[in-house]
Amino acid sequence: MRGAKSAKWLAGAIVVALAATACGSGDDNDGKAAGDSKRYVSINVGEPQKGIIPSDTNESNGGYILDALFAGLLTFDDKGGIEYLNAESITTEDSKVWTVKLKEGWKFHDGTPVTAKSYVDAWNWSAHIDNAQQNSFWFGDIAGYDDVHPEKEGAKAKADTMSGLKVVDDTTFTIELKEAMPYYQYKLGYSTFAPLPESFHKDPKAFGEKPIGNGPYQFEKWDHNKLFQVKAYADYKGANKAKNAGVQYKAYETPEAAYQDLMSGNLDIIDQVGATDLANYKTDLGDRAIEQPYAAVQTLTPAFYSKTFKDVDVKVIQGLSMAIDRETITKTVLQGTRTPADGFVAPGAQGKQTLDTDVFTYDPAKAKKLIEDGGGVPGNKIFIQYNTDGGHKEWVTAVCNSITKATGVKCEGDAKADFATDLEARDNDQVKSFYRGGWQGDYPLNGNFIKELYHSGAESNNGKFKNKDLDEAMDKADASKTLEEYVAAYQEVEKELVNHMPSIPLWFYEMNGGHGEEVDNVNVDWHGQYKLYDVTTK
Repeated sequence: MRGAKSAKWLAGAIVVALAATACGSGDDNDGKAAGDSKRYVSINVGEPQKGIIPSDTNESNGGYILDALFAGLLTFDDKGGIEYLNAESITTEDSKVWTVKLKEGWKFHDGTPVTAKSYVDAWNWSAHIDNAQQNSFWFGDIAGYDDVHPEKEGAKAKADTMSGLKVVDDTTFTIELKEAMPYYQYKLGYSTFAPLPESFHKDPKAFGEKPIGNGPYQFEKWDHNKLFQVKAYADYKGANKAKNAGVQYKAYETPEAAYQDLMSGNLDIIDQVGATDLANYKTDLGDRAIEQPYAAVQTLTPAFYSKTFKDVDVKVIQGLSMAIDRETITKTVLQGTRTPADGFVAPGAQGKQTLDTDVFTYDPAKAKKLIEDGGGVPGNKIFIQYNTDGGHKEWVTAVCNSITKATGVKCEGDAKADFATDLEARDNDQVKSFYRGGWQGDYPLNGNFIKELYHSGAESNNGKFKNKDLDEAMDKADASKTLEEYVAAYQEVEKELVNHMPSIPLWFYEMNGGHGEEVDNVNVDWHGQYKLYDVTTK
């Protein structure tokens, strides 16, 4: 999502994208909850790529909504530490078999109980190859996954359920992994591991349009490309209980349109300020402006199946990376709101390191020589695919100009109308050269910024990067006996990525948003999403 939040692709540039037509505040209840002095809180979050199903959402628009509607076993505090939500405890003696005990009394929004079976059935369905879920890869650590989701293309499942999942009683289930994984509990914080009610299995497609979760908010309505609305769930048992009447996720054609609505009082919260307003937003909003780093990275990702990068020499990609003047672009076009990348892993994740390399340093002469030594760029031209509704045009133009000036390689933006269209082009292998990648952490460990993007079997590896040695190194890191060994092993993998360049890291994100005068307690979590449940209205 979602990753985000959650292992998710980020929509905006300037971060979360907005989708279609701008809408005002004239909704059915005018933002008021029936019989309640509280009102709904509005934020600019655009159209999700797909229906709202946890295992089929790996972009930030849908991720925001998942976090409102569903509560999984655990979440993370502001420092990336684990906090239990629906779980009472998650324990293990050997890091291979994990026992999950649920808190009692939790219910789905349709009134049915949340049980161990709710999790086990949801995970088995999500992992099964016949259901073609984007996030099925996330269940691959569980024993029996290969029986429900065979690796060989065209192969049929040998089983309907994973042997590693067992229901013990209504509030207890066990997870047996293929190998011991001391950090596995962290992965369970990703929203794809949410439970699903029995009604989901009757008609998953219909469920995606009117989802029933167990989170702090329940579904109310979805006016596609305009508005997704949720209301506070009165019987929610979690610590993150809603302090407002509900949330309205409004879609806009541009971040600038959303900003105008914020300034005119028709929008409560803006997730990210667009490029043209960055210079003035802190003056406009005063103490209502929000400026905060978080765990996300912006990249240019090569499509290794494209004419441009098929069988490319890594020197070409290294040269293109060195042709990008990150310092100048982040200071001018992005108004100092981004930090030039010094690695593939974002700050906020355990294992963040500064790589000992000059590949991320602007050096026109060396950039040009590397490209020439690598055999050049076919046709001497590259494209950067991006979504126009996310505020990316300005920096894409600046990156293209930098590359062309330094190397003579022609560079053009390949604009897609919205984030969903951009994602579909990636999913269907239609990227001409590069696509703009923005990755938001799902759990605060360095492996999340590496394996979920660059392992050959990873769903979000849309560039189709493949390297057997790196796959094996990641698999070995996952089998580490301690969390410390896991983090150190992925640091070694990250160092090796420089020699293969599965992407070009550009810069690390910073939240540059704000809120209107009619809301308070507006805060941001560790990976850049607003804690909307905490927001209060005046």
